[in-house]
Amino acid sequence: VQLQASGGGLVRAGAYRRLSCAAPGRTISRYALGWFRRASGREREFVAAISRSGETRYYEEAVKGRFAISRDDARNTVYLQMNNLKPDDTAVYYCAGVLSSGYYIEEADYDVWGQGTQVTVSS
Repeated sequence: VQLQASGGGLVRAGAYRRLSCAAPGRTISRYALGWFRRASGREREFVAAISRSGETRYYEEAVKGRFAISRDDARNTVYLQMNNLKPDDTAVYYCAGVLSSGYYIEEADYDVWGQGTQVTVSS
C-alpha cells in the first residue's frame, strides 16, 4: 500500500465526513493529489484534485459546493471534507498521487494509489 486512506463509515444523508489519506515514506509536497470513488456496479470516477502548490482545486460537478479537498504537507496528508452527504455518494473512496505540479482528473494520470475507504450514506 503506497497511500493509506481512512475515515470512511456509515452516515445519514445530510451528515458530513472527513476522509484522510496519509503517505508513509513519501513526501506529498512533491505530489499533485486527487480523490476518486467507485460505487457498486460502476466505474471508478474522479471526485476532486489539488495541485502540488494547493492553489488549484478542481471538483466533479456533482460534489461542487459540498466537498472540499485540502492538503497538509507538514502532516503528509490530504483530506476530503464531505458535507451534506447524499445516498448517491455511497462508494469506496480512493486517494491518488502523481509527481507533478498540475492537477489531474484522469485515473491514468496518477501512479500512486491508496487502498480505498468505504463511505455509505443512508437515506
